Amino acid sequence: MMRALYSAASGMTAQQLNVDTIANNLANVNTTGFKRQRVDFQDLMYQALKLPGSPAASWVEVPTSIQVGLGVRTAATTKLFAQDTFQHTGNPLDLCIEGDGFFPGAAP
Repeated sequence: MMRALYSAASGMTAQQLNVDTIANNLANVNTTGFKRQRVDFQDLMYQALKLPGSPAASWVEVPTSIQVGLGVRTAATTKLFAQDTFQHTGNPLDLCIEGDGFFPGAAP
C-alpha cells in the first residue's frame, strides 16, 4: 500500500511542477522576448514483484514478470527557442533577428 502512495506522490509533485511552468508561461505571454519552457519527465525504476516462471499457484507458473513502477521524476526543464512573429513598431531604432541568433550582451 505504501508503495502505491509513494508512486502517486511522485506523480503529483511532477504534475505540480508542470502546472507551475504552464502558469509561468501564461503569465509572461505578453513579455517581450520571453521564451516559454517545457517540463520533461521520465519513469523511475520498475520493481519486479514476481519473476517469469515463478509459481503463482501449485499448478500455474507466471508467464511474464509482474512489475510495479516506482513513480516519475522531472528529467529536465527545457527552454523553447522557437521564433515568434515579427511586430512592426514604427520605431527606426527597434531591431529583430530573423533566424537563429541572439543579441550580444554588454561586457562587464
